[in-house]
Amino acid sequence: MLDDEQAHELLGFLTLDTRPDVKGQAAEYVLGLTGSTDGRSFLARNVGILKALLTLTQDPARAIAEKCYCALVNLSADENVHEALVRDGDPFSSLLRDLCDPEYDFSDRICSILSNLSRRVDTCREVFRGIQNQGVGLAKIVEIFCTDGYNKKVPLYYLGPLLSNLTQLPEARQFILDKDRCVVQRLLPYTQYEGSAVQRGGVVGTLRNCCFDYAHHEWLLSSDVDILPYLLLPLAGPEELSEEETEGLPVDLQYLPEDKQREKDPDIRRMLLEAINLLMATKSGREVVREKNAYVILREMHKWEKEPAVAAACQKLIEVLISDEPKHGMENLLEVAIPEDVEKRLRQQDEEEERRLRQEEGRLEGSEEGRPGMHGECPESLQRSLCSSTPLRILPSTMFSTIKFDLPKCITPDVSGLNSICHFSAHSASCCDL
Repeated sequence: MLDDEQAHELLGFLTLDTRPDVKGQAAEYVLGLTGSTDGRSFLARNVGILKALLTLTQDPARAIAEKCYCALVNLSADENVHEALVRDGDPFSSLLRDLCDPEYDFSDRICSILSNLSRRVDTCREVFRGIQNQGVGLAKIVEIFCTDGYNKKVPLYYLGPLLSNLTQLPEARQFILDKDRCVVQRLLPYTQYEGSAVQRGGVVGTLRNCCFDYAHHEWLLSSDVDILPYLLLPLAGPEELSEEETEGLPVDLQYLPEDKQREKDPDIRRMLLEAINLLMATKSGREVVREKNAYVILREMHKWEKEPAVAAACQKLIEVLISDEPKHGMENLLEVAIPEDVEKRLRQQDEEEERRLRQEEGRLEGSEEGRPGMHGECPESLQRSLCSSTPLRILPSTMFSTIKFDLPKCITPDVSGLNSICHFSAHSASCCDL
């Protein structure tokens, strides 16, 4: 690793006035450093280099600007670098200005950087503050996201995860849930967006996080928004239902085509289930979900589901749906005070279940046979009945979690054995060919 003198010498090459061949090699060297933990730690300690990378994103040579953006994407994927990059690097003025330019070549990289930086709550606040303070505002971000082909050169799929991550913050959720802005209504169609699983998952994550604010549940489930069909439709399959069951469903879920497919991504399916589960935290929410006959969609999904974790989430949702109502004063499950010892025991049970599910997923990896007990008829314990006495509970163990995707990253040159900087579990990361 470079010493202080060498680092200072390297910084001298990372200027707009340096000869293109020299600063190109310097930028490529820095990009190589981002491929290792030690290299990223070194750069985090040298804020001058971080600022130089941001400056060189404006370089007239496209190849140099691209190298700098790739380095920043890799750095933003390492949470240990976030503080230096956000608070000392001051990246938002140039990044947000260029993001709003519909002709800018690297807006997709900017979306990736902002999405990565907004994963942790502390730096997410800095990102949100930057968006608001730079005169862009969350309204502009939503407008860009909802305008198909806003950027004429690159797709801006990672605006979806950015919105999801921002809704960790109450002020962002307040904006999304503002009844006069109609933001939720603009986002709902993207739960079925086929162009990008990243963009689709970002919207589902946004809606899921917003569902934690139970004060808005009645409005979300009302005809003004009608969120439930948009959450259920991706979970519905081509199964033929009885006439009575079909007529009890919302109109958008009736008589689906024979080639109807469920959401392909298991993480997105799980977030959809979690959003519905949150909407059922209140008595009025549970009544609406039952009235809309959501049970039949969930029943058929449970028969079909092959992923153990998603099947378990579906089963818990069905259990809440068919259980007896809780006692008076405990109707709002998000407000129920759980004794510390009981909560600890429940969390231990959840952790044990997670371990069991991971083991089961490991055993089933590569198998086409599916999972015993999760196909065919719904298990006996899940049949609609009034005899269930399972206590209803929703623990905020993953409250306002960030979207679960592979972090966007770039391939670094001349770095052997580079491990992916990934903390999420679904989708391929974007990369640059250099």
